[in-house]
Amino acid sequence: MSKVVGAAEFKAKCLNLIDQMRSDDESIVITKRGKPVAVLSPARNTGERRSIIGAMKGSVLRYDDPLSPAVEPEDWDALR
Repeated sequence: MSKVVGAAEFKAKCLNLIDQMRSDDESIVITKRGKPVAVLSPARNTGERRSIIGAMKGSVLRYDDPLSPAVEPEDWDALR
């Protein structure tokens, strides 16, 4: 469940709303003229530091030959 707040109210009470969001662990949907424009949600695990090792695991879609040139030598403008 999210709390819905107008932009003017959020501007006037933002620090209190942020404190309340932290204690309630509930997102805030900010609206302008009744339409949602932003969502503010509590940060998760801010004290936990993750290792960079393995962060990109599973993101390689294709692995042909890492030692081959990216383009053919005749396609380089620097060689002309």
